[in-house]
Amino acid sequence: MNALAATNRNFRHASRLLGLDSKIEKSLLIPFREIKVECTIPKDDGSLVSYVGFRVQHDNARGPMKGGIRYHPEVDPDEVNALAQLMTWKTAVVDIPYGGAKGGIGCNPKDLSKSELERLTRVFTQKIHDLIGIHTDVPAPDMGTNAQTMAWILDEYSKFHGHSPAIVTGKPIDLGGSLGREAATGRGVVYATEALLAEHGKSIKDLTFAIQGFGNVGSWVARLIHEKGGKVIAVSDITGAVKNPSGIDIKELLKYKERTGSLKDFNGGDAMDAHELLVHECDVLIPCALGGVLNRENAAEVKAKYIIEAANHPTDPDADEILCKKGVLILPDIYANAGGVTVSYFEWVQNIQGFMWDEEKVNRELKRYMTRGFQNVKNMCKSHDCNLRMGAFTLGVNRVARSTVLRGWEA
Repeated sequence: MNALAATNRNFRHASRLLGLDSKIEKSLLIPFREIKVECTIPKDDGSLVSYVGFRVQHDNARGPMKGGIRYHPEVDPDEVNALAQLMTWKTAVVDIPYGGAKGGIGCNPKDLSKSELERLTRVFTQKIHDLIGIHTDVPAPDMGTNAQTMAWILDEYSKFHGHSPAIVTGKPIDLGGSLGREAATGRGVVYATEALLAEHGKSIKDLTFAIQGFGNVGSWVARLIHEKGGKVIAVSDITGAVKNPSGIDIKELLKYKERTGSLKDFNGGDAMDAHELLVHECDVLIPCALGGVLNRENAAEVKAKYIIEAANHPTDPDADEILCKKGVLILPDIYANAGGVTVSYFEWVQNIQGFMWDEEKVNRELKRYMTRGFQNVKNMCKSHDCNLRMGAFTLGVNRVARSTVLRGWEA
């Protein structure tokens, strides 16, 4: 099942639990706007190449639309639609005043030089600048993009609209980015994990962890869990996987990855098959990479007692069913990985106010939002007698539906 079908299925289940009117249900599913643009740039050798860029603006009932821009060969309208919708529910779950959006360009950033990436980003911005805005739609980095990409968007957008630091989040500190933003998604995942474990009388230092993905999110999750005394016994990324039942020295692994660009041949553990990590013996499994990695083929073999969804849509509905029957507790992505968009909100607020927060305040506020979000999800679980995924979906969908009706929507 692709990401859009799975997301729609979860939405409809939540809608039934909430007893939403069929008309408002249909209204909430249809995106506010879908944008598709052609981006042609000269390559460094003088030849011309064309790419297709997308931006889906899903809903703005609760505030400006918000979501990342990814550069990836498999960017397509269905995926972007699903991720835009998930952002709508995610921002509502943690109660920040945004709606959802997502965008991307179907390209492989590894095949492009820095100057080619800059030209592509500027052309894309030129094509959509009048459809995004500080109070309309605020982009952020995603897979294949970073702070530098956001700096180019900021500069290009400002040529049309004047200096506008709040037009993007996740930008460099020197251009108005927020302290703590780089670690925010990973830190939010750890705060969410602590909230779930506390509910069951456990703490990070008592448990073992397997982490799939060692990019920005996975590496921060591993580092923070290690600092809190948790035992990270397996880590993987696209370069390889390493396991150590006594616990991996994450500080040494980070140094090794920075030096070599790979996890392969790290001498602080044994090599393992990357696919094996998902079914490795551990207390807590944290997928931090691509969607759909837990599916009907491997779900029955998962040994973890808890799954924290740091990636977007890592568990497909078939796997969800199997894992729930096994008694595995899954903390859903629309809550668990909301730390990034929460600190993006803080960055946007700082830009609008023209006042920078210190990192301690950013982290303190992030913990407050994530802890409060978990309690609100749990309350919905009790109200609707449902699991954590439906608790999060009913919370998010209900808030957006209420805002839609309050603005004057008529059934």
